[in-house]
Amino acid sequence: MSELHPIIAITGSSGAGTSTSTTAFRHIFRKLKVKVAYTEGDSFHRFTRPEMDLAIRKYKEENKNISYFGPDANDFPLLEGLFKTYGQTGNGEIRRYLHTFDEAVPYNQMPGTFTPFQPLEQDSDVLFYEGLHGGVVTEDCDVAKHVDLLIGMVPIVNLEWIQKIIRDTHDRGHTHEKVMDSIVRSMDDYINFITPQFSRTHINFQRVPTVDTSNPFSAKDIPSLDESFVVIRFRGVSTADFPYYLQMIDGSFMSRINTLVVPGGKMKLAMELILTPIIGQIIEAKHRAHQALLDPR
Repeated sequence: MSELHPIIAITGSSGAGTSTSTTAFRHIFRKLKVKVAYTEGDSFHRFTRPEMDLAIRKYKEENKNISYFGPDANDFPLLEGLFKTYGQTGNGEIRRYLHTFDEAVPYNQMPGTFTPFQPLEQDSDVLFYEGLHGGVVTEDCDVAKHVDLLIGMVPIVNLEWIQKIIRDTHDRGHTHEKVMDSIVRSMDDYINFITPQFSRTHINFQRVPTVDTSNPFSAKDIPSLDESFVVIRFRGVSTADFPYYLQMIDGSFMSRINTLVVPGGKMKLAMELILTPIIGQIIEAKHRAHQALLDPR
């Protein structure tokens, strides 16, 4: 962690409301006039899309599995290296993973490839990461220890599967069978490298549908935010003001002493109410640390 060059990370997978969370964070950053350097988890994959397809076939021939949830398909030391370098210097290099033709065309590349490495935006106030592994810890690296504010965005697993099946079949052209195979292939890595992160987060936002998701493999649509509750768990957050949250968020209630539940449609509001003062404190601490360097007396 670094007061002078703080890092904020959202860790989580699809179906939790990651687009809503990104919108909320961008609004907070604008409101607080925070200059942000952005990076995303897919940039730390080890393989291009064709290379990953080849790796999947090779692993299957050896009766092993590889998935985007685990270390074999991701360069965790590269991610930790970026966080460490940024925490020490406020600088670093990043690249982008190009998912679609629209993203790839400006670079004259194919989708499923990486852009060249480029320096982070200079003089940023904070590094903001969104992806699968913002709080990952393995025998060889510890990404979580470099993060000043770690937020978990996690759906219940059936909702995550619904999101993946519908997204990958409708938007990415995969067959239902291929997506099912991907879910099965990913389970060990999900258990060992994804879920443990949510015990390291400062705040978790867990989306729980209020409609039947008991068979995710037959679902025809993704439950909306309005068809959900969001369970918000706090850990080690001394500034949490639960009476204020309950007053400001209609329909909210406390389910445990450290757990707030809000209607799904209020998730963005809840995020802004909860996170704005926390991020404000992080930026104030950065400014104090910077001033102390300039005037060590």
